[in-house]
Amino acid sequence: MIVDIINKKRRGESLTHEELDKIFLGYLNDEVFDYQMSAFLMAVCLNGMNDDEIFYVTDLFINSGKVLDLSDIEGVKVDKHSTGGIGDKTTLIISPIVAALNVPVVKFSGRGLGITGGTIDKLSSIPGFNCNLSYDEIIKQAKEIGIVNCAVSDDLVPLDKKVYALRDVTGTSESIPLIAISIMSKKIAGGADKILLDVKYGDGALVKKKEEALELANLMANIGEKYKKEVRYVISDMNAPLGYAIGNRLEVMEALLLLRDNKANPNLKKLCVELASNMVSMAWNIPVDVASLQVEEVIESGKAYRKFLDLVKYQKGDIEKLKVEAKQKDIISTKSGIIKEIKALEFGKYSIELGSGRMDKDSDINPNVGIYLHCKVGDNIKQGDVLCNIFYDKKFPEFDIDKFFVIK
Repeated sequence: MIVDIINKKRRGESLTHEELDKIFLGYLNDEVFDYQMSAFLMAVCLNGMNDDEIFYVTDLFINSGKVLDLSDIEGVKVDKHSTGGIGDKTTLIISPIVAALNVPVVKFSGRGLGITGGTIDKLSSIPGFNCNLSYDEIIKQAKEIGIVNCAVSDDLVPLDKKVYALRDVTGTSESIPLIAISIMSKKIAGGADKILLDVKYGDGALVKKKEEALELANLMANIGEKYKKEVRYVISDMNAPLGYAIGNRLEVMEALLLLRDNKANPNLKKLCVELASNMVSMAWNIPVDVASLQVEEVIESGKAYRKFLDLVKYQKGDIEKLKVEAKQKDIISTKSGIIKEIKALEFGKYSIELGSGRMDKDSDINPNVGIYLHCKVGDNIKQGDVLCNIFYDKKFPEFDIDKFFVIK
């Protein structure tokens, strides 16, 4: 019985493959109810899973749907995944950089849920951009322009989609085994040859401590090794928003600014160069520092920017119509000092209140609203300086400066 499996995991005991089949495949086939799976996921969250359970459930997830074959696309395909954060628009920046170096990029991205934004929501904010591509369209586009960024199709890891939606509303989204299974099942089913992971920690991340991020990264690398996939990871700080822009169109515009004029928050550019260099290093089997020189060159020359425009045009987007249409309010500093903290989690919550994110999978989002920061941690500011601009729609939500910034 399902309750026996739940109780067994609640006691911290290991489950057999048959028991894992019964609860996970039963849930996929609507034979296990939401309340039963919720109880099971909480037991996993509290007691974890051993390696055998993790590997087996990853297999269940992968084989619950279609596994893509990208072998028709020439070259080494390197996929990148971020565990998510506030203002994380790195995919928009690094994908065209890597593709401009003739490394094929086939990127399946998701929509935002909760405080973390989704790449598909950002791309969808470009008027006309088509995020829903068939397998044949993906292969054709990858062959012709070397870059694809689209939504995950319904037949790719459907078990993950169903379990993830439940995890998000039951307080079980921070379980390290469940995070690892969810991410790696999608990456492996997506058909990439090699995988780069950006594992974030801090106030605005799923895992709060650097040690937990390292544990998660090593677990995902072990899963990749089981499937004979080279996996590298970068551990990055998510205690402050990444870059200056938070909100879908604002983030696309910031990504374009970096690619076009090489201007951005230095922390954003540094991370993007590091991630892109690792992807090129994996594809070409060269040292990261050598790859980094190539990455800097395609940014400086404008090749990466032009590749982004190729992507947008091929997927029917109109970059000329990309603009923010919202009311604007400046947030003015009431004192002088040094910015000691910019609280990522609070800005993530506030962006949801503005309407730039969703708290459930069916919520609509407003692509125009968001926040644009005018400072970063460590900056000296004076009383009267603009700390950030708030772009809002109908009603301006209350903004308490001391809740978002620590100035001393």
